[in-house]
Amino acid sequence: MRTERPEHLSAPADGDRSARRAVTVFPILVLLAGALGLLFPGSFTGGSEAVPYLLGVVMFCMGITMTPEDFGGVVKRPWAVALGLVAHYVIMPGLGWAVAHLLDLPPQLAAGVILVGCAPSGTASNVVTYLARGDVALSVSVATVSTLVAPLVTPPLTLLLAGEYLPVDAGSMVTDILKTVLLPVLAGLAVRLLAGRYVERALPVLPWLSAVTVSVIVAVVVAGSAEAIKSAAAMVFLAVVLHNGLGLALGYGAGRLGRLGEPASRAMAFEVGMQNSGLAASLATAHFSPLAALPAAVFSVWHNVSGAVAAAWLSRRGR
Repeated sequence: MRTERPEHLSAPADGDRSARRAVTVFPILVLLAGALGLLFPGSFTGGSEAVPYLLGVVMFCMGITMTPEDFGGVVKRPWAVALGLVAHYVIMPGLGWAVAHLLDLPPQLAAGVILVGCAPSGTASNVVTYLARGDVALSVSVATVSTLVAPLVTPPLTLLLAGEYLPVDAGSMVTDILKTVLLPVLAGLAVRLLAGRYVERALPVLPWLSAVTVSVIVAVVVAGSAEAIKSAAAMVFLAVVLHNGLGLALGYGAGRLGRLGEPASRAMAFEVGMQNSGLAASLATAHFSPLAALPAAVFSVWHNVSGAVAAAWLSRRGR
């Protein structure tokens, strides 16, 4: 759920209000969607076929909010962006594998947790970074690059780490990520460049369109494994909390070790600890099973809640 640049908002008070609304309403919508999928699974029968297209909508919304400044930040601070990218694709996949082994998860759930870790940065990370008084420019640059390189990085990492649990068709996964992530993002960016004046008017609507679309994805994923959730929910929740919490802490630590400064270290925490769980859910549904997509559905809720709480704490500590 990417929103318009926080630093471009007209006034600090309005910016805080808009950003807080985005990160508080989104998890509520996802919770409601998950409850609907659990209580009325028959209503979403066959919906799994629509998940890649729904994700394409989310990624198009992300692309349409991009500006040339996002890529300019990469050129201006290559070391910081490179560190964020490496930290993201080393820490979270490694943690996913470690958590799966530590909790001795069943193969489907283990593969799902690892796939969440191999996904690019979460689409709400820049908003949470803003709330935490972190380096928003760095956050946007890392999220942008991690998304663009996902077709080259996510499939081989998933094959390497999840291959011991389930067969992984990395080639097919590359194609899926190109179709559902890279092409929609580039299409959105092209629309922004060609019709920027008209797009500006629609920007306030895009975060809500993304939030509703991700919520529908979660409802479909939960409905597909409604029966299994009753026995696996506690284990999945523990895995997600450990994965996300350690990711936030190690991401912050990577920024401090890299001597990036406090604001940039806060950005690193959220760029590492928050994942594009919508992509993970889509890939898990297509390549593994609805049960394997359950960790991504839970992560969709939890990382926004934990991110908002961590941002509030960091913001107060900053003052």
